Amino acid sequence: MDNYCFELITGPMSCGKTEELLRRVRRCIIAKKKVIVISPDVDTRAGGDYIESRNGLWLEAVKVKHAVQILSIVKDAQIVAIDELQFFDKNIVPVITKLMNDGKKVIGTGLELDFKAEPFGSMPELMCIATQVDKLHAVCMKCGCENATRTQRLIDGKPADKSSPLIMIGGDETYEARCIKCYELPDVKHKAKFMGLKLLQFNNSK
Repeated sequence: MDNYCFELITGPMSCGKTEELLRRVRRCIIAKKKVIVISPDVDTRAGGDYIESRNGLWLEAVKVKHAVQILSIVKDAQIVAIDELQFFDKNIVPVITKLMNDGKKVIGTGLELDFKAEPFGSMPELMCIATQVDKLHAVCMKCGCENATRTQRLIDGKPADKSSPLIMIGGDETYEARCIKCYELPDVKHKAKFMGLKLLQFNNSK
């Protein structure tokens, strides 16, 4: 039970979360620990039963649809590595708590904010129960500063509107890291409503 912990690696897209996860997992393998790597089946970017970092590192992974399934597949693994935690359902919180209570070491990654810069899924709760949280920064793809903390969604090369779907699996072609100053979130509905109100006020003033 002395080895239980939950290390959470978070940050925006392209900040090296999966790369850091793989680095820690490989150290555990070198130390001859029993390791299992888990990934949500909704993340299809790798195209197979493995996780892959942007620099080409990869490891075999078990694809899981529901968080509770994790408990039935970890078996005697000492280290449980879970990629893309934000995509799992709300049961991921009690599942990870159970893993820690069972003496497991859990290493996970996840986007803390979605494309609207709002808390993503169960990440707030996971950050609270984690025994260690590492927040990584990326390089802003617009101005080049090294403190990018936002994930910018692009559709046809332009910032996605606030009303677009929460989950759209993509890579460099649909998402990029941005700093707070360069991050954009258009709101067409609000703008149209605001412009309509201004037009109504203008007409009433005649």
